Amino acid sequence: MEKYEWRKVEKELYLPKNKPTVLNVPKMKFFTISGEGNPNGSKDFQDKISVLYLLSYIVKMMPRNGFTPQDYFEYTVYPLEGIWSFNEIGQESSTFDKNNLVYKLMIRQPDFVDNSVFQKALETAKRKNPDTLYDNVFFEDIEDGLCVQMLHVGSFDNEIESFKQIKLFMENSDYQIKSPTHREIYLSDFRKTETKNLQTVFRCFIENK
Repeated sequence: MEKYEWRKVEKELYLPKNKPTVLNVPKMKFFTISGEGNPNGSKDFQDKISVLYLLSYIVKMMPRNGFTPQDYFEYTVYPLEGIWSFNEIGQESSTFDKNNLVYKLMIRQPDFVDNSVFQKALETAKRKNPDTLYDNVFFEDIEDGLCVQMLHVGSFDNEIESFKQIKLFMENSDYQIKSPTHREIYLSDFRKTETKNLQTVFRCFIENK
């Protein structure tokens, strides 16, 4: 069977154009871990990312290590994603302070992954590389539902320009923003990619007016 490539099969979800588009995002499976505070230069933030990737690659490599989950198929590991909002202080403040950010980082998992596969991945990870962060990782079903999204290219510090486009689009549509929370999908690894070349999907949760 040909390897499943999310970039080829799920372009609507992961490869939008750099202009706002409305779509309905179904329920999907994720490994998740939550945190709070400024992600820039934060070792804790980087460690959380590393744990999610480690578990995701353990699942991908399971057949090569003697265990094949039911209905397993070859695939490319999905990209890192994050749902972002503010803590109570940030919500009440009139200024943007990254120290008040609240986030849930996640990596989507293929449909064959269930709780038993998740638990086996955790057990394998703990044997290979003991870390207390594993206790903070969860296996969740998450459904974004009705959303507007677009591709943002470049620095996260310039993301306001993309959100301005989304806001203008919403003003001229039949929809309205449902929540101040938004999702980011990191198509490029911001730990390794030059800032000007970063590609990030911004996704906002919406509803009918």
